[in-house]
Amino acid sequence: MRIQVRGANNFVVTGAIEEYISNKVGSLEKFIPQSQNLEARVNVKIYDLTQKVEVTIPGKQFILRAEESHNDLYAAIDLVVDKLERQIRKHKTKANRKIKEREGIKDYFSSIGDEIEIEVVEETPYKVKQVHLKPMDVEEAIMQMELLGHDFYVYRDQQVDAVCVLYSREDGHYGVIETNH
Repeated sequence: MRIQVRGANNFVVTGAIEEYISNKVGSLEKFIPQSQNLEARVNVKIYDLTQKVEVTIPGKQFILRAEESHNDLYAAIDLVVDKLERQIRKHKTKANRKIKEREGIKDYFSSIGDEIEIEVVEETPYKVKQVHLKPMDVEEAIMQMELLGHDFYVYRDQQVDAVCVLYSREDGHYGVIETNH
């Protein structure tokens, strides 16, 4: 994880402070998959009696952001790292709970080969995939898309009973296209 530290309000970040921030924010790396090349942006602002630390870590499936103010800069850094760690744990717990709620991860991965059939047509610039559309809600579709690592996911929405396309937006959020069939 790359860590970018910036001072604001005429605050100059010293080497000791930058090293402390790098060690603390870098400790979060053990909770994040190694496949994600992340950059943590840390802003340090000094006011009259308080110091404020803001950390933003944009990822592919999530954006971690936290800010803390304290009269001691090192305490503010510790508090913001604790807050980020709680966010990561919450995200992982939610993901694990969703996987366990379904029929079971072993059954899911053993049956995924049966659901997707790939038909290769020679001399065409595209592939044709046939997908069995399992009814699910938007949250489960998001989880499936994140597990596959794709930018979009086609599913049958159980609430509106329609084929929908879930996609990742450039702003880090998700969008859903509902069809009328």
